[in-house]
Amino acid sequence: MAKRAEVLDLVLRTKVIAVIRMRDAVKLGQVTAAISRGGVKAIEITMTVPGALDVIRTMAEEKSAGTIVGAGTILDAETALAAIGAGADFIVSPILNPEIVRICRGAGVFVAPGAFTPTEIATAWNLGADVVKVFPATSLGPEFFKDLRGPLPDIRLMPTGGVGLDNAAEFIRQGACCVAVGTALLDPKAIERDDWEALTQRARALVESLAGV
Repeated sequence: MAKRAEVLDLVLRTKVIAVIRMRDAVKLGQVTAAISRGGVKAIEITMTVPGALDVIRTMAEEKSAGTIVGAGTILDAETALAAIGAGADFIVSPILNPEIVRICRGAGVFVAPGAFTPTEIATAWNLGADVVKVFPATSLGPEFFKDLRGPLPDIRLMPTGGVGLDNAAEFIRQGACCVAVGTALLDPKAIERDDWEALTQRARALVESLAGV
């Protein structure tokens, strides 16, 4: 398991976490390998993936150097503990559950709890979040992050939901420290036809757009 500081450093350098919500666990390994070749090194496996804990455990054991594997859609303390036990390098939640943050800080694991309002965002940060996941960002847009920089300049923010290859860089430009990208990165049609090079190219295009910000 990567150390918390190492995970934070990688996330801030690459500026992106890939969110994997696939139902087809058989192709998941090929998908993650393809986007990793494109430069996306932080892989979040959501708990909606069949056998998610086993997937995380296998990926944690087999991951290449410079790649981190985390668990997403963590809703309670028990699941957080199970994911950490499976080898997750980081924990992401769509909600603000103080117990999840406490467990991760105690275990030395990077944690990104979810929040929506300025009050929730500040509360998550004060509890010890490494990054605050702003969710759903679909209804907020990049300007929301610009507006938050004034009163909350030190809080690291990660939009999730509504982030695509066309607007990811704008979220960073307006104040987000990184973005979480799911469907926009994992083209279902490319996956269906086993076009792994297409996924690699999408990942590379995303990483290059963020590097220029």
